[in-house]
Amino acid sequence: ELIRQGEALKRTEQMVDKMDQDLKTSQRHINSIKSVWGGLVNYFKAKPPESKPEQNGAPEYYANSRLKEAMMSSKEEESKYQESHPNLRKLDNSDDDFNKADLVSSVQRDAYPKNQQLRAYHQKIDNNLDEMSSGLSRLKSLALGLQTEIEEQDDMLDRLTKKVETLDVNIKNTDRKVRQL
Repeated sequence: ELIRQGEALKRTEQMVDKMDQDLKTSQRHINSIKSVWGGLVNYFKAKPPESKPEQNGAPEYYANSRLKEAMMSSKEEESKYQESHPNLRKLDNSDDDFNKADLVSSVQRDAYPKNQQLRAYHQKIDNNLDEMSSGLSRLKSLALGLQTEIEEQDDMLDRLTKKVETLDVNIKNTDRKVRQL
């Protein structure tokens, strides 16, 4: 959604730039109509540069690279996450979790209590904490990507606001000049 909004902002900014260019062209025409001197000045004055035509009417917008990376890594981990998420995976009441305790190295076994059931619960808690840690790390990278994208779009909005305010003043001035003709 944020990327779509960024694309819309980019299109809006390009339309405002086009409107500004059209307004400058209108001002040149008004000067030509207003007086002979204005026509001569416009004749010798350099024409405003033409804007590049848009490709298929759709300007390109590139989202923040940090957000793209976060989204890609999140999508890569999504299936793994869904398999390991307690509410998304199938309930398995077998003793697989207890059998995992047999695979733990002797160094790690010393960190757990000697009681086998207590050891299995400690390992299960550790595994759950690891899953939470990886999920939080995913959320953090997504949040940082979103933050950067929002900051860039905020700057774009500030720029767009200034352009629109300037364009509004110019349109009012041009309208006043046309009415005087």
